[in-house]
Parts: sequence; C-alpha cells; structure tokens
Amino acid sequence: MTAETGWSAGATTAAFSFALLISAFAGIRVGRIIDHRGPRTVMTAGSVVGVLSILVIAAAPNLPFFIAGWVLAGFAMAATFYQPAFAAVTRWWAPDHVRALTIVTLAGGLASTLFAPLTAALADNLSWRMTYAVLAVILAAVTIPAHALSLRAPWPPAPSPSKAHTGQSAKAATRSHPFRMLAVALTLSSFTVSAVVVALVPLLLERGYSTSEAAWALGLGGAGQTLGRTLYAALARRTGVTARTTTLIALGGLTTAALAIAPGPYALVIALSITAGTVRGNLTLLQATAITDRWGTANYGRLSGLLAAPTTTASALAPFAGAALAIPLGGYPQVFGALAVVSALASVSALCAAPRNNVPHR
Repeated sequence: MTAETGWSAGATTAAFSFALLISAFAGIRVGRIIDHRGPRTVMTAGSVVGVLSILVIAAAPNLPFFIAGWVLAGFAMAATFYQPAFAAVTRWWAPDHVRALTIVTLAGGLASTLFAPLTAALADNLSWRMTYAVLAVILAAVTIPAHALSLRAPWPPAPSPSKAHTGQSAKAATRSHPFRMLAVALTLSSFTVSAVVVALVPLLLERGYSTSEAAWALGLGGAGQTLGRTLYAALARRTGVTARTTTLIALGGLTTAALAIAPGPYALVIALSITAGTVRGNLTLLQATAITDRWGTANYGRLSGLLAAPTTTASALAPFAGAALAIPLGGYPQVFGALAVVSALASVSALCAAPRNNVPHR
C-alpha cells in the first residue's frame, strides 16, 4: 500500500488501530441489541457493512477515504467478531456453553492459518486493491448467507436475575468492585498479550535470529494457542473462577519474563513461544466466560460489551506502545521485562476481583 500510494506506514497502521477502537465502543451497543433481539440481524448487517468497508478501502483514492473504509470496518468488527458470537453461543448453548465457545474459538483460530497464506498468494499475483476486492467477494459469499440463514433459531428469553450467580442487575454488576477490578485485570492482560505477539519477531531479530526463525517461533506460538483452547474446559471444571483467572494471567507474565531473560538456545525459545501461546489460548476463553462465571447469562451481551471495550482498546494501542518503549528502555528484552511487570499487576487485580460466591464453574 505504502509503495503504491505514498501514504506513510504510520498512517495506514493507525487507520487499522482506529477501526479497533471503533469496534470496542460500538460493541457495547451491539451487545445490548443481541441481548434483546438475538444475533441474526446484527451479524448479517455486520457482514454487509464488512464487505462494503473492504471495497471502500480497496477503491480509496486518498487517505481520508482509506480511513473512512476502516471506520466502517470497525463497526463491522463489532457486529461479526468474537464478542457477538460469544453472546449468541452463551445464550443458545447454556449451560454447556464452554464446550460451544471452545469450538467457536478453535474455528476462529484457523483464520490466520487459512487466510495468511491465501492473502500472501493473492498479493503475489494481484495488486493490493484487487487482493482486497477478492477477499470482499469471499466475505460476502460466505458470511452473509451463513449469518442470514443459520442464525434463525428462536432466541431464548434471558434468564431471570434470580437464576444468575449473584442476582445482580446489569447496572449493579457494572458498578460493583469485582466488575471494575476484573476490567482492570483483563485490560492489562490484553495489553500485554497483544504487545508480546507483535514484539516477538523484533525481539528475536534483535537477538540475532533470522527472519525465518522468528516467523516459525511466532507461528508455533499460534499452534500453542489452539492447543490451549482445547484444555480450557477441563481447567474450568477443576478450578474456581478467581484462582483460574489469577493463575492464567500470572502464567502469561511468567512466560513473558522468560522470553525477556532467555536469549536461547533456539529450541528453548520455541518451547517458550508454544507455552505462551497455550496460555493465550486459555485467556481467550477466560474472557469469553468471565461474565457467566460471575454474573450468569442474564445481560451477557451488554456486560460482555462493556468488558470488551477497554480490553479491545488496550489491544489496539499495545503494538504502538511496545515499539515506542523499545528505544527509551534500551531494546526489546527490556520491553518484555516491563510487560511481565504489567502482567503481575493484572494478576493482582484479578485477585481483587473475587466475587462473593467464588465457586468452580459447573
């Protein structure tokens, strides 16, 4: 894009991050709509907007139009990504929602596995604009009919507050100390996870590894993420919600610290990347079940949207923050050390978010 258009890499990347911020705050309203009406209309409309946004980006004659395309994409993300899917799955498949969420995240984890090489192959043979156009056609052909035709099951009524774990209303839950501390914990954790994923390659390049070796380490970390998601259901059955949250976030910090202090050998780096990926996979499902574990399934969409807003914002800002900190801190090992400290703070916050009825998830 930058070679053809002359737009700066900072501007094009900022447009994407802006889309993530739009998604974070639009997700709050999307969650409320799904709570009341179900996911079919929202996710179908989101797919349509997603197709339009990609076409606008592909045809953008200048940077303002390019940014406008990403603004549309932000609304599409809010209506089609994990959060609305989690809300739908949690209501439809309760009380066996953990298994259903696992299947959804395993399928979602294939996105980069399938589309990274596909997009690379398209970009090798087409311009970036034509590559986007082809991806828009794929998105339209697959997701619009899938959402319109497959999400027609009756939308179950929300369980009464008395059936939720605490009996709190949505407003009371969001004002509670556990909700606020949980938001802090997951926001700090999301910031760390996103920064680590983006900074892993420059960390390894700085330590003298080749681009290929760094790419393999990152890719195998993604495989570990898929593995982690298959383990979450068993973990949820055997642990309490506070212990599970605190431990997983702390493990994320430990793997980050290990990457900061272990320059090699390469086999150890690979093992640490896979372990970190396994933890990340569990953290995805931890966030998906954080609301139901504490406040039940009533108002899941609204509460999940409110919880996702700061975490998505942190994920959007983390790549820039990691790169910006590398120079004043003296390199990427020091960045990873700082991120490990942030994870420790997140773990302490998770401990402070303990609900009054802290029982293992059934």
